[in-house]
Amino acid sequence: MSARLFPPLKPWYQSHVEVGDGHRLYVEQSGCEDGWPVVVVHGGPGGGCAPSMRQYFDPSRWRIILFDQRGAGLSTPMGGLEHNHTDALVSDMECLRQQLGIERWTLFGGSWGVTLSLRYAQCHPERVAALVLRGVFLCRPQDLDWLYGGGAGRLQPEAWQAFNAPIPPAQRDDLVAAYLQRLTDPEVPEAEQLLLAQAWAAWEATCATLLPSTEVSEGFQQRALALARLEAHYFRHGGFLPADGLLAGCAALPQWPVEIVHGRYDLVCPLDQAWALHQALPHSRLTVVADGGHASSEPGIQQALLDAVVRVGAQLESLQ
Repeated sequence: MSARLFPPLKPWYQSHVEVGDGHRLYVEQSGCEDGWPVVVVHGGPGGGCAPSMRQYFDPSRWRIILFDQRGAGLSTPMGGLEHNHTDALVSDMECLRQQLGIERWTLFGGSWGVTLSLRYAQCHPERVAALVLRGVFLCRPQDLDWLYGGGAGRLQPEAWQAFNAPIPPAQRDDLVAAYLQRLTDPEVPEAEQLLLAQAWAAWEATCATLLPSTEVSEGFQQRALALARLEAHYFRHGGFLPADGLLAGCAALPQWPVEIVHGRYDLVCPLDQAWALHQALPHSRLTVVADGGHASSEPGIQQALLDAVVRVGAQLESLQ
């Protein structure tokens, strides 16, 4: 019998944690206090967590930790770019792990959450128990060029035209830089920045699902300003990753349980990224969802993630 989504139980712990540099992170815990710790690493950057992210884990067996990364969700300052880079996010995760008294945890990441999970795993391999990765985003130049340089636009021409529209034609050769300049320019009125952010979010939302989804579109729009500012900031700087990228560091990783779930028709992160990661981690299990896109809310992606969590739980139990 296939696993089913669990009810999103209310957290038994909610707090804001000071991590320095003027940033306070929202963190919550739900499920079993003595269960296997799992930390949900959300996408974006800037996407923030949602109650639905708790539903992949049996609350009688998992200790479920959600947190909003710097500038995202309920963390403050909202959309803050100062002292906001990948190494800081990795340090924040390690700070949270220590404060919560966790020795090792499973990382459950999607999209940018995969990027951050891999970077954390490479920096702190001794603190990782397993990886469940969905919608792999490696943040390589070719991956950014696909989404913001016109590749995906060939499949979504109407949405691509709308994404380009707020930027003068002479500046469209680098849309990420053009958006970032306007989203951070104090001379640009707040109302205009919001419209820019909404255009950014609408483009990503259009590419996120195989079939149009009002739920997904509304979710992107609710967090549009933080999402647009943080994504443009990170992507303008190549994700603040090592020059040789993420794949180079995979060979040295321990052979933990690794589950990779990816939609065949993911327009945000084409399947070749998951395939490349699977090749770099040959012991991993890659599940390609035949009728899936990028969003975790798609039925095929949901089911694959639920099944992946069950398999990881069985492996962790066998190691006890």
